Amino acid sequence: MKLSMMINYAGGFKQAVDQVVALEKVGLDQVWIAEAYSFDAVSQVGYLAAKTERVEIGTGILNVYSRTAALMAMTAAGCDHISDGRFILGLGASGAQVIEGFHGMPYEKPMVRIKEYIEACRMIWKREEPFNYQGQVVQAPLPQGQGLGLGKALKIINHPVRSEIPVWWASLKDRSVEATAEMADGWLPIMFIPEKFQQVWGNSLKAGTAKRDPSRKVLDIAAGGMLAIGDEFVGETRTKLLDYARPNMALYVGGMGARGKNFYNDICRAYGYEEEAVNVQDLYLEGKKAEAAAALPGEWLELSNLVGPKSYIKERVGAFKEAGVTVLSVNPVGPNAVQTIETLREIVDNA
Repeated sequence: MKLSMMINYAGGFKQAVDQVVALEKVGLDQVWIAEAYSFDAVSQVGYLAAKTERVEIGTGILNVYSRTAALMAMTAAGCDHISDGRFILGLGASGAQVIEGFHGMPYEKPMVRIKEYIEACRMIWKREEPFNYQGQVVQAPLPQGQGLGLGKALKIINHPVRSEIPVWWASLKDRSVEATAEMADGWLPIMFIPEKFQQVWGNSLKAGTAKRDPSRKVLDIAAGGMLAIGDEFVGETRTKLLDYARPNMALYVGGMGARGKNFYNDICRAYGYEEEAVNVQDLYLEGKKAEAAAALPGEWLELSNLVGPKSYIKERVGAFKEAGVTVLSVNPVGPNAVQTIETLREIVDNA
């Protein structure tokens, strides 16, 4: 089981990279860079690649609307080149507010678009023939009658370091999760409870796996959350620490979308927290954000994060492994992140 963490788009990036350099030495395997509508993630990949030696560097995530399929492939190949084959292309659809509001692109066919981007990127990286892809949303060269009619199928000039760069998909809904299990190298779920995730995504994962090319290795899954290890993290002390996750979860469950159009609220319901899902959304949309945060089920917070004594963390690591998680994604809290990751590395390796 690998260990990963996310570098957020808020805060001091260079200071975060210094921390990654230290964490790499004690067992961190992957680092993910968020983009959203902040600084682009790609320039930060280059900086991280120059500062690190071993850690894999992923985009978490690049949306498939703000870059063409060919540019996405070129960008990934460039990042893989500069990192000596350590890059992971994390893709997602983002949402209509960002895509239509910030990028000025129609938010259409998100699942189809990601599938076609994956296929297009893999064609370009393999470099077996000039790139010619005629899909529903990706069409290159342009079909006859569009543009000036001068489009030419081309190969990427440089030979990529790897002809297959890992592609991870941040999917949430049924059909997209099914397509992820069929096509992607890795899956980036959110709000993952090892004991309950089958209730939410089990059928989709099973259906997609049944269609997966047998030559492709088993789907990687990255999941986890806040990390704190120590005998002091029990009872009220653990509860208080976990409560720090409530405002952000309430934002997603209560405020990310209108009623009936909130995927995160749907996840809450699918986990069996139907009453809490309704209550959190009602409170949040009424502007009662603190009350919405307080209404989140404590069980969800406890089971999706890793906070507790070393023996308890060992149990939780076992639960994530049993669920098929291959990358434990953590956010170490406390004054000594290096020691915390070092301890987690020891637990994982001896579990």
